Order: sequence, then structure tokens, then C-alpha cells
Amino acid sequence: MEVERKTSEERADALEEAMMKDLDKPGVRRGTGLLFGGLTPGGVPLALGALAAMPSQPTVVDFFKLRFMPHTVNHMLQSANDAQKKGEPEETVLACLLHDIAVNLIKVDHGWWAAQMVEPYVSEKVSWAIRHHQALRFFPDPSVGYAYPERYVQIFGEGYVPEPYIKAAYEKARKHKWYMEARMITVHDLYAFEPGVNPTLEPFIDVIGRHFKQPKEGLGFDGSPVAHMWRSLIYPDNPL
Repeated sequence: MEVERKTSEERADALEEAMMKDLDKPGVRRGTGLLFGGLTPGGVPLALGALAAMPSQPTVVDFFKLRFMPHTVNHMLQSANDAQKKGEPEETVLACLLHDIAVNLIKVDHGWWAAQMVEPYVSEKVSWAIRHHQALRFFPDPSVGYAYPERYVQIFGEGYVPEPYIKAAYEKARKHKWYMEARMITVHDLYAFEPGVNPTLEPFIDVIGRHFKQPKEGLGFDGSPVAHMWRSLIYPDNPL
């Protein structure tokens, strides 16, 4: 029987998801369907409760409170909290706060998906940083104290080389004027898996207000090219 081989991205994302889930054990994921819950180790869908209704004009704050998975929220809050405590610019703090929102929808290429989800509502610099943090995770930068994560060594082995498209994205980003914006997401990611640490969203409300262009119609209903992504989170069980 042939054993299925996972790519580096699939294994890295699986590792990060497992680390995030450790933040809020024990627990059953909120939501309905595989979008929010996933599978048990035996491949059985998790038993999940009903989702709370969303406001008619939902804001990104509503998604944090009512749709994003609790372990993902905790991880992103820890990341943004670390960035804020260390004096990062507000746009960097916002990028840390939003960098993993796509894992509520999809695991593959979560950096690209997350960047696309927020692109109409944030500065180009923020969306660029979120997009490229995914590739930068695999490459150290001693200038800011970012080493290749030890957990990656444990999973992939010494000298592991990620897929060519990841390496190409890194090399392109390394020469970009906003390289350090994406790099700092990875730096603060390293300090965002602390069990028992539970930051709240409130310290970031003003940052969101200043740097996230909330559509008056509500996320999912503004006719933007990414509205359907937000609606998928609002209505994960709609059959059509």
C-alpha cells in the first residue's frame, strides 16, 4: 500500500494548527460542518454545536467573536500582543492579528488566501506582508533573531528543502522593500503558542478602526471580489 506523502506546506500547516489547538484544550470546535471542525484522529467529523447568528452588517470584529476558531483567534491575538508589546508599528500589529484568518477556510497556501481576503480593506503593505509570511517561515534571518523553528527540524529533518514555489516566493520577498513587514509576522509567530495566555481583542479595536476599511454593507455583502470568502464563513452550511 502506497503511503500518502504530504508536502512541506501541508506538514508545516498541520504542525501550526496542532500547536494552536493546544492553546484551548480541551474542547470541541464551534460551528457546523468540516469548515470549522475538521476530523477526529480516526477520520470522524467532530460533533459541533450551532453557530451564533451574525449581524446583518458584520465587521471583522464580529468574525473574531462569532466565526473564527477559538484556537486560531488565541494564536493571532498572542502574535499581535507580542508585536504591540515590542513597539511594532500599528500596521505590523494588524498584520499579525490577521495573518492566519484563512485557516478558518482552507489550510493550503493560507498566506495567499488570507492576503486576498483582506486586500480590499487594508493597505497594500499589510496584505503583502500577510501573503509572504507563509514562505518566510522556512528561512532564517539572524538579523532579527528568527531561526528555523526547531519543531520544523523535528518534523522534516535536517536540511529539508521546501517546494520550489515556496523558495521562489521567499527569494522574491527577500529583495522587496516590504520584506521586513512579512518577516516580523514570522518573528512574532514564534511567541504566539503559549498555553494559558489569553489576550483579548479589546486592545486592538482602535488599531482595526484606524487601519481596516470596514465596508458599510458589512463583510460579505459589499460586492468586493472577496465577499464570497467572508460569506462562506457566515453561512458555512448553506448547500448552495
